[in-house]
Amino acid sequence: MNRAVDVLVVGAGPAGLATAARLAAAGGGRYRVEVLEREQAAGGAPRHCAHGGFGAAGRGRPLDGPGFARRSVREAVKAGATVRTGVTATGWAGPLTLEVTAPTGLETLSARVVILATGARERPRSARLVPGTRPAGVLTTGELQHSVHLYGVRGERLGRRAVVIGAEPVSHHAVGALRRAGVDVVAMVTEQPRGPRRFGTAPPPPLLAGTRVTELLGRGRLAGVVVSGHDGRTGTVRCDTAVFTGDWIPDNELARSGGVALDGGTQGPAVDGAYRTASAGVFAVGNVLRGVESAGAAAAEGRAAADAVLRHLAGGPWPGPGVPVVAEGPLRWVAPNRVTDGTDAGSLLIRARDPLVRPVVSVTQGDRLLRRELVEGTVWPHRSLRWAAGWVREVDPAGGPVTVTAGAAPWETPRERP
Repeated sequence: MNRAVDVLVVGAGPAGLATAARLAAAGGGRYRVEVLEREQAAGGAPRHCAHGGFGAAGRGRPLDGPGFARRSVREAVKAGATVRTGVTATGWAGPLTLEVTAPTGLETLSARVVILATGARERPRSARLVPGTRPAGVLTTGELQHSVHLYGVRGERLGRRAVVIGAEPVSHHAVGALRRAGVDVVAMVTEQPRGPRRFGTAPPPPLLAGTRVTELLGRGRLAGVVVSGHDGRTGTVRCDTAVFTGDWIPDNELARSGGVALDGGTQGPAVDGAYRTASAGVFAVGNVLRGVESAGAAAAEGRAAADAVLRHLAGGPWPGPGVPVVAEGPLRWVAPNRVTDGTDAGSLLIRARDPLVRPVVSVTQGDRLLRRELVEGTVWPHRSLRWAAGWVREVDPAGGPVTVTAGAAPWETPRERP
């Protein structure tokens, strides 16, 4: 089956659904907007996040993840978008043509615009190079939440004693899911020198900071984990369940197979402030750009990208390669990461490798300083710093890459920092 649509969105998570809803509503039925989702239900990761914090319903009732997912799907469909589930985009048949496997068979879908909203995933234990015998009881946060919230796994079927590897917001949600399932969380382990001061689940489990898991013990079922501190000391924590949290990577396989240029820092598609990739007609939004941000942030990006898509559908030109924006020093990545035709990104998201206390963030292009600012407080590796990007108007299109870095304030040394 060969068909053509105006806009093809790959991924029915918060970003993809928000983009589709805005485009279908703004077009007033003029544009055919189709959303493809490989899972059997649309809504993305929030579908199995039973905790709150996903905004509020129309009457002010707080939403949990499933409620947020249902509302997102409902808004997209009501606006006129077609949302198809159980449909997988397997490859490209052309610059704006995708090969698709659906319950009804193979399809080839062509579009005027393709929007990649394929999200992110946690790296499993094997990808983190933690040795062991592959015993049962080793999960990622997504697998845990699927088991508890979608399939109702409880008690000894899940485990008795658990270790959560990570100390960031998603780690806290893993602790909550384990406790709701009747599992005792005996420790959280993080390589960071300390964990966040506030913890969403009371009482907090013991935190082993400055520590990493170096081996999984047990055959058949997990019997414990070997931990090693930065000081070289090692020990064993007895447990029958281990949950690896965080360490997100973009689901970039479809982008790579289509030749969409990726950013070296984020490993997601490189985009400008309008969420345009270097491939004409291809946009990318949400967590496919850099790993995980909140569902609300991803949805906001989708709505912002829709405005740029509408300009393109109306005949707006596609920009050239532009100038890359790269993170250096203690910074891991920056997104968006291209500057084209003076498009103002509004704000950048910046991630650090380690906690930075009151860093000075600088943006330079060659010998030119475009912006420098002291950031109060601590920049944590698990939380993005949102930074204004009005300086993009000063970027020289022929001046080479723009560099974003961070360092100590000139009037204080690291020893003097609080």
